[in-house]
Amino acid sequence: MSDKSGPLSGLEPRVAKDLEERLALATRDDTARGLFFNGVVGAVRSLGGDRAVERCLAASGEKKFTDFFNYPVASFLKLAYAAAQVMGPQYGGFDGALRRMGVQATTDFLSSAAGKTLLLLASDSPKRLLGNLHAGYRAAVSYGERGVSWTGDKSGIFTMKRDFMPPPYHEGTLLAVIEAVGGKGVEVHGRQTGPLDTEYTLSWQ
Repeated sequence: MSDKSGPLSGLEPRVAKDLEERLALATRDDTARGLFFNGVVGAVRSLGGDRAVERCLAASGEKKFTDFFNYPVASFLKLAYAAAQVMGPQYGGFDGALRRMGVQATTDFLSSAAGKTLLLLASDSPKRLLGNLHAGYRAAVSYGERGVSWTGDKSGIFTMKRDFMPPPYHEGTLLAVIEAVGGKGVEVHGRQTGPLDTEYTLSWQ
């Protein structure tokens, strides 16, 4: 981030500060599956073409990703923040682009073997899928703790501790999770409760 002419040089000051703080808390043991990286790369390619992809890959420090290999979450943060710059104009700004990436991440994960198993166990119940979602995260990333507490038959609070992605990203992932098993009128609102901790109020019809 000290390279003022680098691929992340155009970030707004608050966004750049947020990224710096998240990167400072990441260790080499904090990893995510390549399929999430590839989802971001695919979205950037469709919106910005190969030059935009090259810029985002340069930000990540990686050249390509294999779906079921593990890569540093620090690389994913840099890739996602660079991609949100590219995608922002089409998705209502930086946060909107992060939400879209979260939706894509869920779509890609639920297409994987682990994701299909979760869907099978859920049998079209958003509540059951959300209750098992912590296992899905464990299959996809090496870090963090997740859980849900219910406030009603179709509402709850999903908590994430030590998760590196900002709230808009997981608003997208959780929205897509609920919709994947038939939830309608879904609302997800994230609130940061610590440097890497968030809680999300969920409801659907």
